[in-house]
Amino acid sequence: MRRPGRFLGGPLLTDYGHELRFGTFLTPSNQNPERVVGLTQLTEQSGLDLATFQDHPYQSAFFDTWTLLSYLAARTERITLAGNVLNLPLRQPAVLARSVASLDLLSGGRIELGLGAGAFWDAIEAMGGRRLTPGQSVQALTEAIEIIRGTWNTEERRALRINGEHYRVAGAKRGPAPAHPIEIWLGAYKPRMLRLVGRAADGWLPSVPYLSSLGDLARGNAIIDEAAAEAGRDPAAIRRLLNINGVFARSNNGFLNGPVDQWVEELAELALTEGISVFLLGTDHPEAIQRFAHEVAPAVRELVAAERSRPRPADAPGAALVTEPSAAEPASSQAPAASEQGQYERLGVAPTPDDGTRLHPRSRELLDEDTRPSRPESGPDVAYDDVSRALGQHLIDVHDHLRAELRRLRELIDQVRVGTLSAGEARSAINQMTLRQHNWSLGAYCASYCRVVTQHHTLEDDSVFPHLRAQEEALEPVIDRLTEEHQVIHRVLNDVDRALVEFISQPDDFAPLQEAVDVLTDVLLSHLSYEERELVEPLARYGFYEGQVRSLRRSPR
Repeated sequence: MRRPGRFLGGPLLTDYGHELRFGTFLTPSNQNPERVVGLTQLTEQSGLDLATFQDHPYQSAFFDTWTLLSYLAARTERITLAGNVLNLPLRQPAVLARSVASLDLLSGGRIELGLGAGAFWDAIEAMGGRRLTPGQSVQALTEAIEIIRGTWNTEERRALRINGEHYRVAGAKRGPAPAHPIEIWLGAYKPRMLRLVGRAADGWLPSVPYLSSLGDLARGNAIIDEAAAEAGRDPAAIRRLLNINGVFARSNNGFLNGPVDQWVEELAELALTEGISVFLLGTDHPEAIQRFAHEVAPAVRELVAAERSRPRPADAPGAALVTEPSAAEPASSQAPAASEQGQYERLGVAPTPDDGTRLHPRSRELLDEDTRPSRPESGPDVAYDDVSRALGQHLIDVHDHLRAELRRLRELIDQVRVGTLSAGEARSAINQMTLRQHNWSLGAYCASYCRVVTQHHTLEDDSVFPHLRAQEEALEPVIDRLTEEHQVIHRVLNDVDRALVEFISQPDDFAPLQEAVDVLTDVLLSHLSYEERELVEPLARYGFYEGQVRSLRRSPR
């Protein structure tokens, strides 16, 4: 996930101009009933604007979120409260509409509505809900929004009638009308859901851990804006919210993992260049809430206000933001040099860059990234053809498979966290992944996948690195480092396994498991980017094993 670049003095890329708001994303754990109440009251007392709560009705270790919101509305006075996001498949929309409006009236207009299309379908079915396909869940959410808005619209005198595929109301009376215009925020990531945000919602509410990179924000905004314009809506009317996680530390260890000044700059840039106007900090730690409220939020507001008031060139609005590092800020060690970038442009294959994000400060120590060697660049006289491109692209394809498995692993851990999957079941699933089966040997996992590219050949375990050593002596330091990092990743994956085992005996403490998965995420994504940066081009010239390039060029394709 990239760390935002510097924005000061540059044109604003996507600033929708909304007033900034800051809040918390709290865990509705029922093990200590007064704890979540106290954290919500602390959110209010610290000066934050809203408190939000995940909604997993099938999780017996959590309070029912709607009941919790109702109770908290009576225990607070000022802050806005919302589900983040409510589980629609287990909450009938017509009843939900009345519940939300009722609580908004009782609380003096302090309720907003976050909605999700549904996840963890096994658990939903276990509670009596219906399993839906992705397309069906989007359609169901579309119908639900229409019912909810129709219920709130008391200016319309006719009874509400909507005959959908998944939800219907046949002459329902409207009302009550809420105390204020309640916003509907959707948790959305895929294009169909993003288009629904543009057509029918008031806000987009993604979570940083579920984005493949912060670049997903720009891509999501583009889809939402286009869908809004097609529906005759002003894209700027749609609020952009973001669930964030972070660590306050003395030094910069990646996105939102560092000192307060770093947090301030990174959040201000997201406001000014990605349009984010609501930041919700996922934490259950009082000290983090207070630092976020007292040190981060005011400084972000001040910095954004200053940037918005700065005079800009006439052609600045909507112009592309240049986020190249300044002279005082060296480029990431993972970013290709300009000449190397030109080499990959000639090859026609783009290695996946490392955006510098680290979820845990221990990760950089494990890999010692600043000491990584680099290969010598090939001269401009080196020519590439379709075979070269296929070989270079193949390593990226293999890595993309591993990145997808990493996302799946994080989903499994999330299911353990919310109680829809046991730690033992997660271990079993992880042991079936390529991540574990091949023990981090490039030659081994290529053996399973290279049939696609070579058509006729497979690679034997541990054949790739010896082959590259034999072809180019200058690659040896890089290969030595990659081999060492394979072992580091293997050890870190074993740490995840141990944390799962410990979680079985201590299910109240999720922190060690989350830490192990975050460290794995950091070291794996960093390693894969480094390996692509150094080996895509040599593999394009030499192939994965002796004779492969000649064989492919002779083979009809």
